[in-house]
Amino acid sequence: MSKRISEFPSEVIDEIKYYVYRLIDPRNGETFYVGKGKGNRVFNHMKCALALEEFDNVNDKLQVIHEIHTAGLEVIHVIHRHGMDEKSSMEVEAALIDAYPSATNIMGGTGSNDYGPMNALEIINKYAAEEAVFEHKVLMITINKSLEGRSVYDATRYAWKLSKTKAENAEYVLSVVQGIIVGVYRPKIWLIASMENFSEFNMDRPERLAFVGSEADEKIKSIYLRKRIPCKYRKRGAANPIKYNF
Repeated sequence: MSKRISEFPSEVIDEIKYYVYRLIDPRNGETFYVGKGKGNRVFNHMKCALALEEFDNVNDKLQVIHEIHTAGLEVIHVIHRHGMDEKSSMEVEAALIDAYPSATNIMGGTGSNDYGPMNALEIINKYAAEEAVFEHKVLMITINKSLEGRSVYDATRYAWKLSKTKAENAEYVLSVVQGIIVGVYRPKIWLIASMENFSEFNMDRPERLAFVGSEADEKIKSIYLRKRIPCKYRKRGAANPIKYNF
């Protein structure tokens, strides 16, 4: 059995600078996490998982690491690209996260909300679409990743880390995919994203919020639907899916 490597020698750290890595499950050969960093960042996830005593409420990444070690195996650490500065590592990380959509990363890579994978038509729509002019207080939610397997409405309303006070001030919630508004909703009430409040989602996210609402009327939708989010709300490198115009 190969020796477990848990850290890099100091002379190696000096040479590899910033790097992008993948964590691979030896049971199936699949990449389950993509990250960037320097020093011994690539090994920190393993150390965190091994230090835990309870695994009931940990994230998917740590759960997978725990299962691998329980099976008597080792996580495979692959340094995908090294010798970079921080900015370059962020770009490479974002591209890899987009390339491995089944990975357990909670957030997309830097800029993936607006510069991630698109087909040719989406590229044209993104840059040729008319820019939206906001006439109301709106909350914009980028649903690129959460849209998988859900309706636009469900992907938009559940479940997000945001300020309840600020969310309640929004007149409309706009669903955004690759910078284009694809849904317009009027929230009626914001609640804790729990199974008690939203049993249809079959998951508890008590640290997040969700809303119950309805589709906006046709007059409001005509103002925003299929319009492009203004550039000032699409700063390159922004990873937060939540934006407000107020």
